[in-house]
Amino acid sequence: MSHTEQEVIARVAKKLYIDGKWLDAFDLATFGVEDPSTGTILTSVADAGPTDAIAALDSASKAFDSWSTTAPRARGEILRRAFEAIVQSADYLSLLMTLEMGKPLAESRAEVIYAADFFRWFSEEAVRIDGRYYQAPDGNSRVLTLKQAVGPAYLITPWNFPLAMATRKLGAALAAGCTVILKPAEQTPLCSLALTQILIEAGLPDGVLNLILTSNPAVITDTLFEHGGLRKLSFTGSTEVGKMLVAKSAGSLLKVSMELGGNAPFLVFDDCDLDKAVDGAMVAKMRNMGEACTSANRFIVHSSVAEDFSQRLSQRMAALSLGRGTEGEIAVGPLIDIDAIAKVQHLVLDAVAKGATVLTGGKRLGAQGYFFQPTVLLGVDSTSEITHKEIFGPVAPISIFSSELEAIQMANATEYGLVAYVYTKDLSRALRVIEQLDTGMIGLNQGMVSNAAAPFGGVKHSGFGREGGFEGIDEYLTVKYVAINHRTGL
Repeated sequence: MSHTEQEVIARVAKKLYIDGKWLDAFDLATFGVEDPSTGTILTSVADAGPTDAIAALDSASKAFDSWSTTAPRARGEILRRAFEAIVQSADYLSLLMTLEMGKPLAESRAEVIYAADFFRWFSEEAVRIDGRYYQAPDGNSRVLTLKQAVGPAYLITPWNFPLAMATRKLGAALAAGCTVILKPAEQTPLCSLALTQILIEAGLPDGVLNLILTSNPAVITDTLFEHGGLRKLSFTGSTEVGKMLVAKSAGSLLKVSMELGGNAPFLVFDDCDLDKAVDGAMVAKMRNMGEACTSANRFIVHSSVAEDFSQRLSQRMAALSLGRGTEGEIAVGPLIDIDAIAKVQHLVLDAVAKGATVLTGGKRLGAQGYFFQPTVLLGVDSTSEITHKEIFGPVAPISIFSSELEAIQMANATEYGLVAYVYTKDLSRALRVIEQLDTGMIGLNQGMVSNAAAPFGGVKHSGFGREGGFEGIDEYLTVKYVAINHRTGL
């Protein structure tokens, strides 16, 4: 690491944050944080166990009454100050993110600004928590409803967007008046450590945010579920783990929101602007090296433009530069770990064995770090594993369709339903197609849907609940109804 990189790592606390204190793990255990571009250890951080988890939940429970009754404006102002601090710290946070996660600095900077925007958005939503007052249908009473914080919340975030996924959950939870336990992915704890420090300096009271780092998340989760007092669970990650968490949470009847896996179709119709379609494909596929639940996973292209689209996309993919994200004008960083490399390689080999042609890429690059070549596959058979599994890598599989109905059927032929992308100039076709696609989000003639002001989430096995937008704060609120007998007075 360079001297600057060492300074960035040294600046971050390496401990748990519980009840307003930076603490070592109860048993003094630690675990290493790997640099995916080199395979070497950046630093070590505290490794929480069951005792630490209980302390965090007790802290969140103790702080809940005070925080939930804090003036909404005061909660919003803390988030606003944190938003400003994130923007001011963009260079520091970007480098930290690139070191622990691998994405190029330009992408890290974009995520930092995106992450900050959730705090700005929810700082404004904190003062807009509403209720209703109306006459009952029989005319004999009045109905009053109010929304209140649901209680202590357990927030589990993934490694692929280590800052934005934390602010997306924290912004809504804190604005609603919930206290929280934040558990980042074990691969990327450093951004959450930096974010915690920013919230402390913004004036967040002790006990409202408790940060748990762990190499054994199942033990922490089981402990929290069994201890009692938890009221909300929000998870972003794989569908497999999400299903397990939903089942475990049933014993406590937690309010649950799940943002899970995706298998996004990217539909290219014969009447589209092909230049814009290729531009959108590059964004939808290569953002974050393809390691995004919104990543275009299946390119479904009309037969009349399939060859042209494939060649243009291949040329663009082949021209991308790979390397350590901190170095020069790098466009593609490493995958997160060796398991990710093995998965992507397996999916490519399986597709080729079933008839796909490799137009570019297809292999791991180098022995140091976890780099995989940007890859385009043409003529991918529907029986290939790559059409059914989330790739989470820089691979674009292309299949061909001949009719609008066939395209819709191919797009919906998956258990997932997070996002889809549609490229067409025909407004009538656009409306027909988007109404028939089984997804929670759609990018119409654009390859990016992420927006703090919009509701993010999916259907089917991609989860339930929404994050961001006006809907995001409702995930952390419960509705209380009061029946008022207005005729007898109070």
